[in-house]
Formats: sequence, C-alpha cells, structure tokens
Amino acid sequence: MGLFDAKVPRYTSYPTAPQFTPAITGDMFAKWITLIPAGSEISLYIHVPFCRRLCWFCACRTQGTQKEEPVRAYLEILKAELALLKQTLPKGVTLARLHWGGGTPTLLSADMMRDLAAEIASVAPFAPNYEFSVEIDPNEIDSTRLDALAAAGMNRASIGVQDFDDEIQQAIGRIQSFEATRSAIDMIRAHGVESINADILFGLPHQSQARITESVQKLLALSPDRVALYGYAHVPWMAKRQQMIPSDALPTPEERLDLFETARKLFVWDGYAEIGIDHFARPEDGLTRAQKAGTLRRNFQGYTDDTSDVLVGLGASSISRFPQGYAQNAPATSAHTKKISEGSFSTSRGHVFSAEDKLRSRIIEMIMCDFRVSSAELLAEYDIAPAALAAMLNEANKSFGNRLKTSAEGLYIPEEMRPLTRLIARAFDAYDLSKAGHSSAI
Repeated sequence: MGLFDAKVPRYTSYPTAPQFTPAITGDMFAKWITLIPAGSEISLYIHVPFCRRLCWFCACRTQGTQKEEPVRAYLEILKAELALLKQTLPKGVTLARLHWGGGTPTLLSADMMRDLAAEIASVAPFAPNYEFSVEIDPNEIDSTRLDALAAAGMNRASIGVQDFDDEIQQAIGRIQSFEATRSAIDMIRAHGVESINADILFGLPHQSQARITESVQKLLALSPDRVALYGYAHVPWMAKRQQMIPSDALPTPEERLDLFETARKLFVWDGYAEIGIDHFARPEDGLTRAQKAGTLRRNFQGYTDDTSDVLVGLGASSISRFPQGYAQNAPATSAHTKKISEGSFSTSRGHVFSAEDKLRSRIIEMIMCDFRVSSAELLAEYDIAPAALAAMLNEANKSFGNRLKTSAEGLYIPEEMRPLTRLIARAFDAYDLSKAGHSSAI
C-alpha cells in the first residue's frame, strides 16, 4: 500500500473513537461532571440526529423523518438529559461554547428551539465572550426559526455546501442550489449573525478541477468567515447509504490531491489564512488569531479556538471530553432514550487517559494544528525524559525518509510534506489501527 492509499484517522481525538471500550459508564460520566471546577467555563454540544432527507455522502449518526412527532419526543429526552446535567453540574459553571449539531438541528420548529434554549440557559448561562453556533440546512430554515435562534443568542452559523454542481449533487443525494444557500446566508446576516462557517468537499464523484473551481468561486461570492475543505470519506462498509454513490466515478488519490490543491489556492488567493490541514479563515477570524497565538486546538468539530478543558456532549451518540478521558452516549436513539427515561446518563463507552495518552495526544494535536512539535512544551508539561522524546521524534522522521526536520527544538513538517500530515500524526499513535476502517489519508 502506498502513501496515497493509506487509511488513517482524522485525529479529532486521541485515542480515536474506534479505541473506546464499554468500561466507561454513566456513573463515571456523572463523577467526571462533579469534578468540573466550580465557576469554570465549559463547552456544550447538543446532537439532533434527525434529517428530513438522508444525504448519501454523509457518515454521521442520523435518521430520516418526515414527521414532527419523533423530533418533539426527542426534545423531551434532551430536556430530561439537561435536567440530569443540572443536578450534577457544580455551581457557577458557564458556557464558553454552545454548538447544536446533527443531523439537522434546524429541523426543530421555532417553539422547540425556544424551549431547548431556555432549558440550556437554566443549566448554565453563557460566559461573557461566548460563542453559540448552529448547523443550518439552507433547505430547512426560515425567518421564524432564525428569529428564535437569534433571540437565544446564536452568533455563529455553519452551512454545509459540499458542492454546487448539479451532477455531483445528484450523485451524492444532496440537492441544494446556490440560490437557496445564498438566500439562507442573507437571512442569517439579516438577523444580526455575522459569523458564517461553510463546509465544502473534495474527492466527490464526477468532481474535476474545473467543477471544484466553479463551486469554490461561488462559495467565495458568499464571503464566509471560515471554510472547512474536507476530503470526502468513502466508507460504504460503515455508512451503508454511501453504497448509492457510484464508486467508479470517484477521483483517484492523486486526483483528490489535485482537487484539494486547486481549492486551497483559490481560498489563499482570496485572502484566507490556511488553518491546519483543511481549514481557511479570514484574517480577523478567531481561528486565525488562535493560530498566530499558538492556541489553536482540535476537537470533534475540527479546528477550534475553544480552550475549555471540558466538552460535554448531550444527545444520542454525542462524545464528551474531560481531563480524565472520553465518554460517548449510546449511539442508537432508542437506547439513549431508554437510559435517560430511567433517570441515568446514557454513556455506553469511552476511554480513560493514561499518562502516555496525554503525551501522544498533545504531540498529535501539535502536528495537526501547528505542523511542529515543541520539545520545550512537552518536557515542561509531561513526564518524559529528553532522550526518550528525542528518540520518538527521530524515529518518526526516519519513517519518512528523514524528510521532516528534527532538532533540539523538536520536530517540524516542511511545507512539501504537509499533505501527509495525518500520516505523520499516525506515527505517534500507539494503538492498533488495522481494523478501524478509517478514511483515505489524502
């Protein structure tokens, strides 16, 4: 297997989710909640797993519904879960970040949005410089729902674009016109929400350099503040709906790299700063400032300027991160609902960090965020001898034909090697990845 064919994690966590075990329970999750320092700031993620339609390209935990009843029933479970959190959370905790993801959070009606926002506010109010972001489907939003979100404090919106080409949209089961996207963004801004994120994919079926150029140029006309340029992960053995996508129309790994480079250059030419391996941000955006300050981080949403030590995930399949480890809720909505209805958290698996996990996690985060590893920081914060750390870095460099740069300061990834960043991060992963079914490195 060549480098272009390698399957590696996206490293939004370490260890990655396939390494989680059932050893982490709801009781342990509750204990970790009680250990959050009183008066501290945390992040909260709310997962809404429902979609009006199931896009074929998507590998998220979602389920389709045309009716309001399942969504309204799920909202009641979320409120019960928030009540459990309120009982357990130490006093004075505030929200530095709140994110509603999915699925399609905007599937909620305006009254459901107000109900959910009020319940969250009763658990923990916003911190002074909070960020409240919502994933918005342009085909599933209107002024009434935006009124509710704006009143609840939403100050950042995230729009999934994927690609504007008609043939590609047909092939991935995602019909979303440029006009609908532009209209949604105009409505969002008219409601006073200035910060807009957008996702676009490379590596889609029938995608060519000309087509991705046209889609990127259309996206640039909408002036998003941040863009995530993700590689489409074709994993039909995990996401059965991807079997609808014609695999013979997918670009080769070499073509995927050309598609990425084409889009990357367009964003850079338009004044966006490159953030990590696949994000772009306006110079004034928080991600750009975090990158310059050395405080850029990596979490389940990708790159972030969120420096909170705790991320609490609520809803089916949500993952929480604590200083002690990861905890994931029951993935199936039915199993999650049953546990919450019985009065307990639905945590079904997770991982307790070892000292080595914490060291390797920070090394991988440095690589993914900064393209360098600082020996001084690691030696100051972790229990590792200078010789042992140098040996780790030198071994990684050796595995890439000494094409990285190592010195007393640490390890640095030259620009020409950055397309292989995820592979370089894998060199510091101590777990067996052979059966995890990860996506292509390029």
